[in-house]
Amino acid sequence: MMTKSQAITIQALLMEQLITQDPNNIVSDMGEEKVVLSIENGKYYNLGAMGSQIWDLIQEPVTIQHVVEALLKEYEVSKEVCEEQVLSFLSHLVEERLIQMKD
Repeated sequence: MMTKSQAITIQALLMEQLITQDPNNIVSDMGEEKVVLSIENGKYYNLGAMGSQIWDLIQEPVTIQHVVEALLKEYEVSKEVCEEQVLSFLSHLVEERLIQMKD
């Protein structure tokens, strides 16, 4: 079982991970939201308003920490909640192969 200290260390490492959009997607603006078509799996994804904002932030390789910091400047939310929500959203995008993690 992982200790709280180990979990915090892992999360800190994740925050420094570089991420970017996968170029093999077709993206359309639908008002304030984006819809992504994955050419790889043929599925559509509605990113929602917040997801669309995150999508715009990762056009070029950036750290997850950069995404969190940008959102913290715009929204009144705790850093812990923001990190948790961003990591959750990005992990879903990784699973669906909509974004790439860089070395």
